[in-house]
Amino acid sequence: MVKLRLKRMGKKHYPVYKIVAADSRFPRDGRFIESVGLYNPNTNPMEISLDEPRVMYWLNVGAQPTDTVKSILSNEGVMIKFHLTKKGKEAEFIEAEIEKHLSDKDARLKRAAEKKARRKLNKKNKKAEGDKTAETAAEKPVEKPAETPAEKPAETPAEIPAESPVEAAAEKPAE
Repeated sequence: MVKLRLKRMGKKHYPVYKIVAADSRFPRDGRFIESVGLYNPNTNPMEISLDEPRVMYWLNVGAQPTDTVKSILSNEGVMIKFHLTKKGKEAEFIEAEIEKHLSDKDARLKRAAEKKARRKLNKKNKKAEGDKTAETAAEKPVEKPAETPAEKPAETPAEIPAESPVEAAAEKPAE
């Protein structure tokens, strides 16, 4: 079975992936039939370049995208185009849906960036607040609460005063 999947390339700790059509029996980084795109997750935003006609060809002949590639193709609007052409929708409708999807994508990315900035600001504020509480705790002397009689531990036998030898001898019966 032919799959659309990622082939890892790039440097150590800096992966760049090719999106390839490959037989599912071939190794991940091994032989492939055709390269249909490139995916670089290291840049912000991620760099994705696709040969859309070839991706559509492989999807139409039955190639199955892996979960990650399916996600990438969905984000780029290729999966929407594929499903709508499969249903027989006209080209104008397809283009309108893709434009709508891409504008929604831009709004989602903007909301995600704002959310990330808010989280970072909140984390910074919490850290500063934690530092302030640590400083105030260091300034205040620690007060010990007064012990109540119920909280005092029972006296141990070592603390009980021993009887004088005279009293101990007086209490013993005579033999």
